[in-house]
Amino acid sequence: MDVTRGRRCPRWVPALVLLATVGQLALATFATGLAQFEGKAFGARLVAYPVLMLLVPLAWWATHRRGDTPTPWGAFALVMAPFLIDVSGNTLDLYDSVDWWDDANHFVNWSLLCGGLGLLVLQRIAETWVRTLLVTGLGAVLAIAWEVAEWWTFIRHGTELGTAYTDTLGDEVLGTAGALVAGLLLSRRAGSVTPGPVTPGPGAPEGPSGSRRGR
Repeated sequence: MDVTRGRRCPRWVPALVLLATVGQLALATFATGLAQFEGKAFGARLVAYPVLMLLVPLAWWATHRRGDTPTPWGAFALVMAPFLIDVSGNTLDLYDSVDWWDDANHFVNWSLLCGGLGLLVLQRIAETWVRTLLVTGLGAVLAIAWEVAEWWTFIRHGTELGTAYTDTLGDEVLGTAGALVAGLLLSRRAGSVTPGPVTPGPGAPEGPSGSRRGR
């Protein structure tokens, strides 16, 4: 699967996702009296989220700046989307008012995140099982890192410490499951691409009708 498929997404889409996320983060950090933002380390998120959202695009540009590969705006948008969904859920107080919102976020957001990362890292991998395993493993590592960051920033000194163990295990399982779904979808999409005709090179043996046969 060619990462250049991301060219179908306009460049303003990831830019809009970034701006909407930063705007809500600023509101959560500097607005007072909004209970849904209390005790959730939005000051740290205001710094960390934009950095994490821009990390993948900057890494891609650093490694492709001398090439002619079209910029994969769609992959960037998928990587950034989970941050917008997370912040929007807090802005609308969905984490506290909807019981299943947190679990759905971990599953869906990891599907989006790992789908975007998969579009960027799987171009040269043909085996479907390797593609699926790579995306799933990447999602599992990121799920663990996310839970460690949550514990360090606000859980260890907050009111959720008593239920943190069970919640952390569930979030890691849901994140890994979301990454698995992304890996399966990317592998299936790659497998559905029909390869074009192979042009035989010079010196290939000729068949009965005078055509050359590939080895």
